Amino acid sequence: MHPAAARRILRLALGTALCLAFSQLAAWPLSFVAPVLTLVLLALPLPPLSLKQGIAFVVALLAPVLLGGQLILPFLDHMKGVGILLIALGLFYTFYFTARGGQPVLGTFMTIGLTLVVTVGSVRSELLMMIIPSMGLCAIVGVIFTWVAHTLLPDLPRDPALAGVKKPAPPQPDPASAGRSALRALAMVFPLMLAFLFMSGSAAYTVVMIKVATMGQQATSDQSKAMGRSLIASTLWGGLGAIIAWHVLSIWPSLLLYTLLVGLAGLVYGRWIFQGAAAHPRFQMMQYAYLTMLVILAPAVLDGLGSSGAGSAFWSRLLLIMLTAVYGSVAAAVFDAFWPRRRPPP
Repeated sequence: MHPAAARRILRLALGTALCLAFSQLAAWPLSFVAPVLTLVLLALPLPPLSLKQGIAFVVALLAPVLLGGQLILPFLDHMKGVGILLIALGLFYTFYFTARGGQPVLGTFMTIGLTLVVTVGSVRSELLMMIIPSMGLCAIVGVIFTWVAHTLLPDLPRDPALAGVKKPAPPQPDPASAGRSALRALAMVFPLMLAFLFMSGSAAYTVVMIKVATMGQQATSDQSKAMGRSLIASTLWGGLGAIIAWHVLSIWPSLLLYTLLVGLAGLVYGRWIFQGAAAHPRFQMMQYAYLTMLVILAPAVLDGLGSSGAGSAFWSRLLLIMLTAVYGSVAAAVFDAFWPRRRPPP
């Protein structure tokens, strides 16, 4: 294995596992989101974040929650049609930002923040204001543990012969192609968000909506034909990892074993996330598989491992995430059938 890939795989597993252990010990509301954010940041072949970038990621997560709570929730309470339209416009912007070449991590953070407005704020706006400090803490802890992982496992020294060589910047997608990708992601995510919006007790589906948010970002980056297969495969692999970890934990419920299982999963999934000096060809699929495993497993463990309520919640979340993945694949296929991607002229 390439030394750089081995170092990044170890860093991904170590950083995510350490953040998970810390969040479980602290156990603030929605603490399981912190290792998810650490995973998203460490699953990219990027140098360590600067302080400015870390602040930008925290703002990207909290800004949609704060603005949505002040601007969108009053409309959802009194003029639901206008509020739904504002949600659609906000989602479209987050997808368009990524499709136009913006940082996928920032786009993902913004989409997750916007989904919280719907899943939590639509039930009780006061509850949304109460969890904002928790989400801010999750973002800060997630960024801190990326710095911890980079400190413990820093990047290898760069080859002096390549020190002055800069990779050419990838071509920026044209507005028409970016708009099409954003509309396809919106067609996948928006109906699901509406369904959860009108469900009673939709705050319980926060975990599922995190998966839906990342699913929309996945739709802006993958090619049309491969996106559906990647979406289903990432959900299946992530669900399989969650099932195995759940049954192992049922034998010996302990934080140590839980942390080791998450770290082991990072080593396994990481082999298909990093390859050589950059990313594996299937890194998108396996990155979302690892994320899916965490968003299924972590809330169930917090519910109380071994109880019947936790077991039923685990399987219901797994089923819902599987169904959303199937719907997303079908929606993408239907969208591509009616609006095929234009091939560039020869």
